[in-house]
Formats: sequence, structure tokens, C-alpha cells
Amino acid sequence: MLATIQVVQATVILVMFAFVVAVGLLAGRWRKADMHQLEEWALGGRHFGGFLTWFLQGGSVYTTYSFIAVPALVFGVGALGFFALPYLIIAYLVAFLVLPKLWDIYRRHNHVTAADFVRERFDSPLLALAITVTGILATVPYIALQVYGIEVSIAQIGLPVEVSLFIAFGVLAVVTYVSGLRSATLIAVVKDVFIWTTVIVAIIYIPIHLGGYVHIFAQLPRSKLVLQPTAFDDYVTLAVGSGLALFLYPHTLTGALSSSSRFVVQRNAIFLPIYTIMLGLLALLGYMAIAAHMPAEHTYGANAAVPELFDRLFPAPFAGFALASISIGALVPAAMMAISSANLFSRNIYLEYIRPDASPERQTAVSKIASTFVKLDAVLFVVLVPTTYIINFQLAGGIWILQTLPAVFLALFTKRLHRGTLFIGWACGMLVGTGMLLALGFKSSSINLNLFGWHASMYIAIPALVVNLAITGIGMLIPILRRSGSTGAASARADADPHASAAAAMPQPVHWSRFRSGRR
Repeated sequence: MLATIQVVQATVILVMFAFVVAVGLLAGRWRKADMHQLEEWALGGRHFGGFLTWFLQGGSVYTTYSFIAVPALVFGVGALGFFALPYLIIAYLVAFLVLPKLWDIYRRHNHVTAADFVRERFDSPLLALAITVTGILATVPYIALQVYGIEVSIAQIGLPVEVSLFIAFGVLAVVTYVSGLRSATLIAVVKDVFIWTTVIVAIIYIPIHLGGYVHIFAQLPRSKLVLQPTAFDDYVTLAVGSGLALFLYPHTLTGALSSSSRFVVQRNAIFLPIYTIMLGLLALLGYMAIAAHMPAEHTYGANAAVPELFDRLFPAPFAGFALASISIGALVPAAMMAISSANLFSRNIYLEYIRPDASPERQTAVSKIASTFVKLDAVLFVVLVPTTYIINFQLAGGIWILQTLPAVFLALFTKRLHRGTLFIGWACGMLVGTGMLLALGFKSSSINLNLFGWHASMYIAIPALVVNLAITGIGMLIPILRRSGSTGAASARADADPHASAAAAMPQPVHWSRFRSGRR
């Protein structure tokens, strides 16, 4: 923390936060609805149009991960940090393929969470519980990343970190409790205005101050500019694993499901990549921080590169504006993540196992309380878990949430999945992924593998998912093998008894239970 408070920056931040809090609290009065109903509090009544949903989904995807974590990785290790660009290209392709299907199912059956869909699709409370626990577990470090972004920005201007962090946590909790998803939606619009203003000014003003882009790139070592051959596997697996995982997170699904139509979901999947331009420009700030000789030995290490760059090079008022934009940019996704995690608890734990007769009003009240505890867990995660690069917070969550892919995404395209092997595959994938994370002390999300002479460094989520899919695939083969065995046995019986063959050819009664929702 800096020795003295920078008064101008601090004043600007406080004024902007006050404005955003007022917007968030007033959001509950916008499009008046009964905020005691879960569908209104958690999904905005499912009637947001293309304009609002675009901002809301953009706010849930482009988070502190974009503003601090990616530039910090570029500042620390160089070109590897640009894996975030192909990652989002893959993510939006996945979104275009799966989100419209999920929207149709969720709207038809009044689902709120992915676990609702899994519960009905496979008629398995145990598998639905696994999806629920994974969703909450994976979201906590992602919220922690947002909290950490606020912490770094506050520390940069010398405000007391602990007090300010808990005040920010309290404000976020109150706004979310009162206005639910509506607060995140309106703040997302305001946040985007602030962030785009900051980015446009930064990519023009900072290079001029540093002597131009040519001078900036001339100061960078080749090792930072070019992806090293030893990093190829890591780059590819980080991009693919993150791309497959993004729209499995509860908060990204919530953003999609709040839309008013399937068409809105499809259109957003096409146009949201516009935000990726902003991410690429933000990543370049990592290179600018190197050229500006930002100190990597700061208390927060490389994670403070962008806040320190803004604070040193911008005039004090605009430095405050930029740092406030980073902090406000963390509020939207943090609110959405807390809401979506709380929905999982209220719908798939509280309603399923504690109070099956709970009224909609009671479910909403439980969600509101649960969202507060999720935020508190995120603050504790920041305090307890080692922080080399905060991007590892999000990547750790990705390892876990990716293990829900077979039950949530693959289930949309095939009816051959077996709930038993889905659960076993999930459990094994979670064990493999978590075991590797623990072996690395949560300090990295990539591991060096050496199998039969083949050596690679890769994102932990990929080998964990391979184990998961292998077990799931075995479950898909079992019915085929059984049918083959039954056919062989029937042929043998037919050879022994011709009358059996004639009987087998007679029309059989239809078992309508096969056509019930959630059964094969």
C-alpha cells in the first residue's frame, strides 16, 4: 500500500462509486416487478431485449480477468497471455451452438439453473447435486478475482485496503440484495461507458507518452514478443479449455437466460466478439507497462502493472477515473456470479433437500442470503490462496466447471449418455484436476506431463476432461454392447427353436415411459 492517500484519485473513485451504487439501488424500481419472486430477482423476468442483454453478457464475460489478469500475464510472461483471444473465439462458437438450445429448454420447463436441466434430463438428484456443488465451487475463485481487482486499485491510491475492501463487499451485497439482476444490468451499461473511455484514451495517450508503438515494441525482449516452442501446448490447451468452459459458468448462463427470445441469444453470440477487440487492446497494456518500466516487485507483483501504469502516466483526475472503471468493472460480474451461485443453492440444495415445500418467496429470500455468503467466501479466498498471477483464480474455476460439460452440453446432442457413468466421470475429472492443483500449491493452472516419453506443459483442465470423457464414453458403449450380446443370444435361441424367432417378430407393446422427459 502506498504511504499516503492520493486525494484527487480517491475523491474521483468515491464519487463514481456513489453514482454506481445509486444506479444499482434505483434499478429495483426500474420496470417494476415483484422482487420477492426468484424469476424477477434472479433473471430480470426473462424479458431483457438485445440491447440490455448484450451489455449484461458483455459485463459477465469481460471482467477483472480482462482489465488486470490478462495484461498482468502479458507483463509477466509475454505472448502466452494472448491465449485469451482465441479462447473467446472458441467460446462464442460454443455459445452459438448450445445457448439457443438451452434457452428453449429452460423457458419450456421454467428452469433457473443448469442443475435444474440435469435433474430433469437424467432423473438423477445425485448428478444434479454434483453440478450444483461444482457450479458454486468454480464461481468462488472467479468472484475472488473481481474482489482482488478492486483491492489492487484501492491499494494503488493509498486507501486502507482491508477497510475499503469490506466496505466495497458490503455495498455490493446490499445492491445485489435489493435489486438483483436488474442492478447488474444497468451498472453494466454504465461500466461499459467508463471502460471503453479508459481503453480508447489509454491506447492513444500512453503510446504518445512512451514515444509511440514502434518505440514500445523495440524495447521488448524477443522472448516476450514471440511464443516460445515450449509454450505451444500450454497456449493451445489454455485457449481450448477456457473456450469450452466459459458458458458452463452459472453467471454466463444466467446472462443468456435473462433474454427475451432465442433470437436474442443467437444474435449476441454473433456480436459479442466485438468486445474481444477491447480485450486485445487491454492485453497490449502489459507490453506498455514493460516499456514504462513498471516495477514487478510491487506488493501485488505483475497484477499491479495496469493500475500502476494508469496512476503514473495519466493526470490525477483521469487516473482516478481509470482506476474507478476497473473497480466498477468488477462489480457487474461479481453481482451476477453471486446471484447465479445463490440460485444453485436455493433451487438445487435448499428446495431439493431441506424445504421441498418452500414457496417462491422463500426461495428468493434464501437466494438473497446465500448470495451474501458467496461474496464473503470470495473475500476469504483472496486472503487464503497464494497469488502469483490472479488469472489462476479464473483458470482454477475453469478446471472444475469444465467437468460439467458432458452432463450439460453433450446432453443436448445425444440421448445415449448414462447418468451413472456421467457421475463417475465427473468425480474422476474433479479428483484429477483438484489433485494436480494441490500438487502445484494452487500457484499455477498448468502442469508438466511426461507420458511414455511425450512431454508437454498444458492446462490442467484438459487431462482432467479427457479422463471424464473417457469414462462417459464407456457408459455410452455399454448399451450397444448389451444389445449386441442380446442379438447374439437371440440368434442362438432362434437356431435352437424356430418358434422363438416367430414370437420375437410379433409387434411388441410400446412402453411410454421411454418418452418421458429426462429418460432415454
